[in-house]
Amino acid sequence: MGYLLVYSQDYLQEEAKAKSVLNKQNHVDVSVVIPFLDEEESLPELYKQITQSLSTTNWSYELILVDDGSQDKGWDIINSFRKTDDRVKGIKFTRKFGKSQALHAGFELSKGEVVFTMDADLQDNPKELESLYNKLKSENLDLVSGWKKVRHDPLFTKTIPSRFYNWTARLFSGIPLHDFNCGLKAYRKEVVKSIQVHGEMHRYIPLLAKHAGYRAIGEHIVQHSARKYGKTKFGADRFLKGFLDLVTLLFVQRFGKRPMHFFGLIGSLMLITGFGFALYLGIDKLYLETKGRLITERPEFYLSLTTMILGSQFFLAGFIAELFIRSRNKNPNYRIRETL
Repeated sequence: MGYLLVYSQDYLQEEAKAKSVLNKQNHVDVSVVIPFLDEEESLPELYKQITQSLSTTNWSYELILVDDGSQDKGWDIINSFRKTDDRVKGIKFTRKFGKSQALHAGFELSKGEVVFTMDADLQDNPKELESLYNKLKSENLDLVSGWKKVRHDPLFTKTIPSRFYNWTARLFSGIPLHDFNCGLKAYRKEVVKSIQVHGEMHRYIPLLAKHAGYRAIGEHIVQHSARKYGKTKFGADRFLKGFLDLVTLLFVQRFGKRPMHFFGLIGSLMLITGFGFALYLGIDKLYLETKGRLITERPEFYLSLTTMILGSQFFLAGFIAELFIRSRNKNPNYRIRETL
């Protein structure tokens, strides 16, 4: 037996109004995502600075703090914020997974139409958030990256290597940013929901955004402060890792979905070369050779053998990569212990 439900026009209008009110209550203008590791001294001051800065705006906001496996009392401090401010949200990893994974988890949780990122070490000034927001909106950009034009870091261990690293990133990526690794950035919501930040790729989020089709990328000069508490969590090896990550990212972007185009091309060239030498040796042995040398005594034989073996291996690598791409797991490579 079926039932026919008939709703009056007034009922439908009231239901629509109720849904509209609920959507407005759940609407968030901006999200601020902050990954941190062992920053218990900085967190109270950081929270105070952010809330004071955002109180001067008319934004509805949420503050998402991601604990990347801290060993101090940072998570307890986040819980104390949450007790008095329901705009504070927290994510705690089971161990240290890295800044990229922390940003990815924060992006997944964020609901704001504009998403900010900043570091927790008090070197980024929350007062810059409004300027980044205005630039993003007024120029209709997808992403605005901060530029620490005046840095308060050690000259030889951070400032000079950072300039060289950014010059290299501009050269290879084609994105005219002066400071790729600045933690202070503003994104449209659809950008952070479209990119996958993993490994050590937080340095190249602008390149990930460009690859996803979001090419309206700008930058804004921001204030940079000296570290007030603790010490940096990144060593001098970050520059070498950063360059290797850039090479990896460029390769993955070009051949990530079609690895056979790379491995197959090299394999084909090697196989053609190997068969060419083998054909030459065969013709020469049958029709041209007069000295009676064995084929194994000629260097062309070993060139032919080596290139054919390597060519076959490149082809095999391409096939395996294609199979892996089609069956890879989409699960995130981090584990969350607790969420507020």
